[in-house]
Amino acid sequence: MNNEIIVRFPPSPTGEAHIGNIRTFLFNYLFARKNDGTIVMRFEDTDKERSDEKYEKSILETLDELGLDFDRGPFKQSERNEFYIDALNTLIEKGVAYEAEESNDGSGNKVIRIKNPNKKIKFNDLIRGDIEIDTTEFGDFVIARSKNDPLYHLTVVVDDIDMGISHIIRGADHITSTPRQIILIEALGGNVPKYIHLPLIIGDDGKKLGKRHGAVSWKEFKEVGYISEGVINYLALLGWNPGDDREFFTKEDLIEEFDISKINKSPAKFDYKKLDDINRKHILKLSSDQYRNYVFNYISEDLKEKFSKEPQKADKIIEQVIKERISKFGELKNMEKDGEFDFYFEKPNIDIQELNFKDTESSETKEFLKEIKEKIGEIDETEWNKESIKDKIWEWSGNIGRGKVLHPFRFLLSGLKKSPDPFTISEILGKDEVLDRIDEIILRI
Repeated sequence: MNNEIIVRFPPSPTGEAHIGNIRTFLFNYLFARKNDGTIVMRFEDTDKERSDEKYEKSILETLDELGLDFDRGPFKQSERNEFYIDALNTLIEKGVAYEAEESNDGSGNKVIRIKNPNKKIKFNDLIRGDIEIDTTEFGDFVIARSKNDPLYHLTVVVDDIDMGISHIIRGADHITSTPRQIILIEALGGNVPKYIHLPLIIGDDGKKLGKRHGAVSWKEFKEVGYISEGVINYLALLGWNPGDDREFFTKEDLIEEFDISKINKSPAKFDYKKLDDINRKHILKLSSDQYRNYVFNYISEDLKEKFSKEPQKADKIIEQVIKERISKFGELKNMEKDGEFDFYFEKPNIDIQELNFKDTESSETKEFLKEIKEKIGEIDETEWNKESIKDKIWEWSGNIGRGKVLHPFRFLLSGLKKSPDPFTISEILGKDEVLDRIDEIILRI
């Protein structure tokens, strides 16, 4: 066996690639790329009833969108049956496998079993150390339904030997499969690879991550607005860390930093808030054009049309409102649903009763608005921005009571109880529109 590092992505195409799969793909990817190794892609589609080509396509699309490329394949076990039959015949000819009854129920169904050496199998896990498992309790386990219908443990071993897999990086739930596969590797005269069993991913309830915890596939994460850079960064931190407090990594950073010895043994807890935080850092690193394209992918056709008609206003909304608010692009749908963009394009219906701050009299509010109009009216159009608007009224409003001044100012602009500050809204709306809205409310008080 040479020293070349060869790993594999071996999903079963029976569903969408979930986060556990993707984290495993990622660790294989980082390990191979860090060490100039080779990545083999193969579909383990021996489950004929559940395997589907649509899931093969989806898995490949997921890898492509996440930037996890491979070097060889994709191979399909369903197209390699001759290799498994040859191996099966070899085992039978050597006397280490035999045809036997499937069960003791008298059905007469035959299967192929491997003769269990009934010994303790000891293997070294690169992060867990030596692991020893007594195989006696396995009995003579089934490796094929018939001479033409091999099962998973045999097919995976034949593929690993044939493809020269040097390192098997997979979830800790596969530890108990390892002794069975080593028995088969030794029986076929293959080289036992090195093993790395990754910690399981659990939810906040301490149980294995599943749909009850939220999004679990890349498709679902994309639908709620996460980007590939954020997901890759976060998944790398599930069971691995660089040895310090850093949390923000590009894929290139991860390749440079990745070290198998820094993988943890304990289960990794999936924290959606932390994912949001990391995703936010990555979306803020996008170029203006990239960010804008993502925004347009998550807003309605109606809002797209409004943004397209007033591109300068749209750019300010994106830069000063959206970027300040969201951690993932799917949040735009809720913002739009709650009317948080409507008032930038049309005057809101203002309930005068809600205009006053606490117990402030309407007559006072009216005078405050007149003063605001006079002060900000002095600002030249070329200098109209949130800083100049704030400078004009900040000190004055502080002397009066900022709630009394700024609440009605913000409310008449947005019509919402919660919205950006009035200075930001004013810059986006423009001087003429702001003065017009103030005038209209003064006349109604």
